[in-house]
Amino acid sequence: MRRRRPHRLSLRARLLVITLVLVLAALLGSTAALAVLLERSLVDQLDDRLQAAAALAAQPPVVLVAPGAPAPQVRNAVEGALTGDVHLVVLRPDGAVQRVVRPATGSPPALPPLDAAAVEARGERPFEAPARAGGHAWRVVATPAQGGTVVVAVSMAETDETLRDLGVLALSIDAVVVVLVAGAAWFAVRAGLRPLRLVETTAASIAHGDLAPRVPDLASGRTELGRLSAALNGMLDRIEAGDAARAATADRMRRFVADASHELRTPLFGIKGYTELYRMSGLPERADVDRAMGRIEGEAARLARLVEDLLLLARLDEDDASGGLPLRLSPMDLRTLAADALHDLHVLDPGRPVTLTGPGGGPPGSAPVLGDEARLRQVTSNLIGNAVAHTPPGARVRIGVGTHAGEAVLELGDDGPGMTAEQAARVFDRFYRADDGRGRAGGGGAGLGLAIVQSLVAAHHGRVEIDTALGAGAVFRVLLPLHAEAPQHAED
Repeated sequence: MRRRRPHRLSLRARLLVITLVLVLAALLGSTAALAVLLERSLVDQLDDRLQAAAALAAQPPVVLVAPGAPAPQVRNAVEGALTGDVHLVVLRPDGAVQRVVRPATGSPPALPPLDAAAVEARGERPFEAPARAGGHAWRVVATPAQGGTVVVAVSMAETDETLRDLGVLALSIDAVVVVLVAGAAWFAVRAGLRPLRLVETTAASIAHGDLAPRVPDLASGRTELGRLSAALNGMLDRIEAGDAARAATADRMRRFVADASHELRTPLFGIKGYTELYRMSGLPERADVDRAMGRIEGEAARLARLVEDLLLLARLDEDDASGGLPLRLSPMDLRTLAADALHDLHVLDPGRPVTLTGPGGGPPGSAPVLGDEARLRQVTSNLIGNAVAHTPPGARVRIGVGTHAGEAVLELGDDGPGMTAEQAARVFDRFYRADDGRGRAGGGGAGLGLAIVQSLVAAHHGRVEIDTALGAGAVFRVLLPLHAEAPQHAED
């Protein structure tokens, strides 16, 4: 593909040059057309006078061929009808010159053969003849007369001079018009391109890294400039939003790496400490070794769970783009998960009162969905673990299941201490713990459970909501799309 050479002139200069070329072409074209029309008009007027003079010269009883004919009277009549240099001759029938009645003052016309047959063929129509010695051309009329032909010719010097004067005047006016148009066009183009300079200034600011400026509304959205401004502003909005999203992602990634490193470091340091203690013979008794191995086993299990949670979150992050977490979807009813959650809570904390209701209260109902049962059981397991870990022993827990507003609902509420609005806004963030004072050794989690819950529910095209207030407990509500073909049974 042929590469186009860049323009050396600016847009303003190109527009100005194009404008002046078009104006100059229009002026020269109109001047040429005017000259042609004026020349035709002048020649027509000259031909009319020339024919009248020829008719006057050929009238009887003037016998131009006879000796002693009154030539002065004829000459005076012809000169009175015509202006400028006049040439009047009488020709014989064979075309030879019989008599020069009025000789030309300048170079006479070079007449073509004008015998009787040629004169009859021309039919007294004017024609043009050049001068013999060069100079202005002549307009000629040959009229039959008594005994010969009268030829009247008039020089076109006056017509040529008139056309020349008109040409000089028209070109002078054209030059003045071009100068005036050039000045007006310069100011008009400068004013018209002012919005583009604003666009250029904005683009320069963007090139230097400042994405805040926007192109003002310079014109209507129906114009090219208006559409350009809107497109540029839209592009800037997307670039700025993309940069903000990348910055936020980078910031979250830094926090994630820092938090993950911190969480991984604690069990690793515990394992490292016990192994060094064993290597330094700091565990002389068998009971001390068994106790150390138990602590190492606990820290290793905690480390394994943390790594599995991190891998699960990483696969969930890739789910939308590349299907990182395959889901085995099948029709199911959330009542099954609710009933199992009820049994699990009784096992984990036998003394805790637990009730199974519908969403918000009332009897439980069917909640058919299309989901991965293993992953949804992980959701309920994390919600139960969160309730047990963050509510005092004996606090009441309610499990609700059913449908509401065209969605399947599974909720878990507790009568625990609740959370503030700020804590509730961050409760699904990774590594966030509302109670930072809880010791890790005392059973505190890494702050990934609710983040996994939200990601797994989102992978099922659902959402998680939380209703809480400080001192009023909390309700975690899972909402999933209904599926009409799910089985209609549950384990109660």
